Amino acid sequence: MGETPGGRTPRRLVAESWARARAGRLAPDRAEPGPPLEVDRLEDVRGSHPLASALPIIRSLLVRDADEDSGVVVAVGDAAGRLLWVEGDPALVRRAEAMRFVPGADWSEPRVGTSAPGTALALDRPVQIAGEEHFALQVQQWSCTAVPVHDLRTHETIGVLDITGGPDVAAPRSLPLLEATAAAVERELLLQRLARGGRRRAPRPEPARAPRLAVLGQDHGRLAAGGRTVELSLRHAELLTLLAWHRTGLSAEHLAELVHGRADAVATVRPEMVRLRHVLAGVAPSLVPVARPYRLPVPIDLDVRQLLALLDRGAHRAALDAWRGEVLPGSVAPGIEAIRAEASGRLREALLESASPALLLDYAERVAPGDPEPLFTALRLLPARSPKRAGVVARLDALG
Repeated sequence: MGETPGGRTPRRLVAESWARARAGRLAPDRAEPGPPLEVDRLEDVRGSHPLASALPIIRSLLVRDADEDSGVVVAVGDAAGRLLWVEGDPALVRRAEAMRFVPGADWSEPRVGTSAPGTALALDRPVQIAGEEHFALQVQQWSCTAVPVHDLRTHETIGVLDITGGPDVAAPRSLPLLEATAAAVERELLLQRLARGGRRRAPRPEPARAPRLAVLGQDHGRLAAGGRTVELSLRHAELLTLLAWHRTGLSAEHLAELVHGRADAVATVRPEMVRLRHVLAGVAPSLVPVARPYRLPVPIDLDVRQLLALLDRGAHRAALDAWRGEVLPGSVAPGIEAIRAEASGRLREALLESASPALLLDYAERVAPGDPEPLFTALRLLPARSPKRAGVVARLDALG
């Protein structure tokens, strides 16, 4: 059945979970949850999940004491093993991001192998996994305890509660607290259903999504609005990005300077704005810009703004996963170049200051393959006996 990296024979529950992982062709050095759900999709899933209405109980019993320096991360997942909420000790939450233990990430057993949330769902029973019992190498410095949550009327599994941290969270005393919380959540959900008279609620109308403009890694911006997605020309993408970035509005002169580099190019920018208005009127009339100053009548979710918001929250792994490339890489508009420089510069600075070696190596490969500093920083942070050091040195040698 194999041994742990420390040479110990695993207990039966762990050995059987490892066997399932290997049967699914997972490898300990490559098992990972993959990119999390995009922000909009995650919010939709959260809003429709039954555990959303029990969050006050979960936070009262588990998260309230998992504050700064507690050494505990509390996660709530759905029945498929996808994490929906991850809260707790802020420093530990940031560390957990390095292994993509973040909202929207898939921590099911078929995806990452043995872990408390995934294995608890696979077996439909409480599970504690300590350190080297994890299948994925990157998780073996963590321990965790998880308990499935059920619908008491149908006995269906609807989700999972998990606490993750150091060795203490897999100690025997952790399990009764998590089981009691799961039982309280199950009773609360049953009481909520009974209070509704057992009748199925009329489906809630889906909340209207704010228009969204994607400009990372593409020259033709993609605008999603009113249930439609359209591709904009580079010029229209530039104009709409600048208006979304400068929410209070831009004078014609300022907009001309940001697009053409000259405040006296107003005679050029005005007909460009007329054409943009015409395009938007046929796609998303609510977005047609107003004038004096030029501004958008409703906010737009700009993907580069969302990336920067993730960095502001310290969600470095999520920010790197959100990176699709430079902002409108084909644009030479000064205003776009400034946004591009801010986004790429802040991402680099944040990761160099506080990222894990694994995150720095991902960044170096995906975003900055010609930049030696992330590699030097990762090399400095890697343990002396890490097998990754040789590969980092080879990459540095290749850069000269």
